[in-house]
Amino acid sequence: MARMFALAPRPPPRVPGARRAVEHRPSWRRRRHERGFTLIEIMVVIVILGVLAALVVPSVLSRTDDARIVAAKSDLGAIRQALKLYRLDNQRYPSTEQGLDALAAKPTAPPVPPNWKPGGYLEKVPVDPWGRPYQYLNPGLKSDVDVFTYGADGAPGGSGADADIGSWDL
Repeated sequence: MARMFALAPRPPPRVPGARRAVEHRPSWRRRRHERGFTLIEIMVVIVILGVLAALVVPSVLSRTDDARIVAAKSDLGAIRQALKLYRLDNQRYPSTEQGLDALAAKPTAPPVPPNWKPGGYLEKVPVDPWGRPYQYLNPGLKSDVDVFTYGADGAPGGSGADADIGSWDL
């Protein structure tokens, strides 16, 4: 009668005195392989990470000011476009007293705009990247109307990130 199941081959018999390859390693090598990192290795990694951080962090921090300036200019461009649409519909810009809020909600203070667009010209009036409201002047000092922010320091004038950014810069 034929067998239905094939038997797996048996491993070769062990020869007395023969050792496995792992057993030939010296004991110090096996123990070192099982241990974690040494204090010196950890200190080297920490020093390398510190050097990399010292090189990268200053360049990243200066980029945040640049990004805020770009965001302010983008906001000013959107506000300026909304002001132009307001003027096309109502033949005048909002007064300084009405401010930029006249772009999001119909003003009730005189002069009330006769053709104010339902829904407004902006969904909401943005604040500058430093968390302060944009300034608005009508008539402006540098053009018909001025929309501007005082920059990072919140005070007129300055340079770099503290410089005033206005619709006249666009």
